[in-house]
Amino acid sequence: MKSTLYAVIMAGGVGSRFWPRSRERTPKQVLEIVGSGTMIQNTVKRIESLVPIENVCIVTNRLQKELIAKQLPKIPDENILVEPVGRNTAPCIGLAAQWVFHKDPHAVMVVLPADHIIQNEKEFLIVLRRAIRAAEENEALVTIGIKPTHPETGFGYIQFDDSDDQNINVSEGIYRVKTFAEKPNIETAEKFLKSGDFVWNSGMFIWRASVILDEIERLLPELDVQLKKIASTVGTPQFNHAIEVAYGVLRGVSIDYGVMEKAKNVYVAKGDFGWSDVGSWDEVIRLTPVNGDGNTMRGNVIVKDAISNYIDAGNKMIAIVGAEDLIVISTDDAILICKKGHSQDVKEIVDYLRRKQMNDFL
Repeated sequence: MKSTLYAVIMAGGVGSRFWPRSRERTPKQVLEIVGSGTMIQNTVKRIESLVPIENVCIVTNRLQKELIAKQLPKIPDENILVEPVGRNTAPCIGLAAQWVFHKDPHAVMVVLPADHIIQNEKEFLIVLRRAIRAAEENEALVTIGIKPTHPETGFGYIQFDDSDDQNINVSEGIYRVKTFAEKPNIETAEKFLKSGDFVWNSGMFIWRASVILDEIERLLPELDVQLKKIASTVGTPQFNHAIEVAYGVLRGVSIDYGVMEKAKNVYVAKGDFGWSDVGSWDEVIRLTPVNGDGNTMRGNVIVKDAISNYIDAGNKMIAIVGAEDLIVISTDDAILICKKGHSQDVKEIVDYLRRKQMNDFL
């Protein structure tokens, strides 16, 4: 019998590398970064042919809930779960799994970050359906791995086993996972690319809610204790209070480190569908058309003898003269000027603002 399908959208991040446009109250997932529609709207839209809207669950925080609810008016309010504080992906996914399990103990859940760009949505859905079948039929933990196009140092990697006797369905690109690798240096990334048996870790997961909860019970017993306390209150007025209490004692841990690296029945579905986690302004530039001088200009921008710049003027007028390879992002209260190739370091500006308690700019 085919299982009921639920989608869990993780939408609690701040997107600090997208400062000054991305802020705590308006992070990148609620912004139009590339193309039309906000990132979270597009995330929900691309799965609407698979998952009924009443089966979509959003996990976010207090600061963002109201805006997310406004952007996704068809999502029932009870489907928006609020974490009182961020504790990384394992508690987030565990909380959502308890909610899904309460709805249907046999359900398969698709876990998606809210801030990814996918250019070939048709191919994405093909890969996702394959992963769903693997999770449904084999009680497997399945993640989606992206075929690498260059030696990227900003992503984690997954090594897979391509021998037939180790895999569910090689013909459909479903492979047993050998190991997870952290973000590498450039030399290691080049080795991964040449080996042919590594894919980028997309942070997308597919499994039965019951299966991931069993693995959390086995591998993260402290988290399991708190999740079971929450589980007893799902669908009651005590639910949000139980989350508050549990998150007050939970420690932060990622689902990769806490579960996926230690579990046995872990598989990766290989995908090649124009994926990006849009982790920095440099990544936006790679996805954005340029004019004849290599410039990308949004808003009221004047350039003279300027090449290969990305300029988002916001509500201001910006003139660039004799400059190249710059990223310029303007908002009402702040301007970022950054050399291309250095936008990963924008996070350090946000960390500085936080240390100095300059909250008006966060």
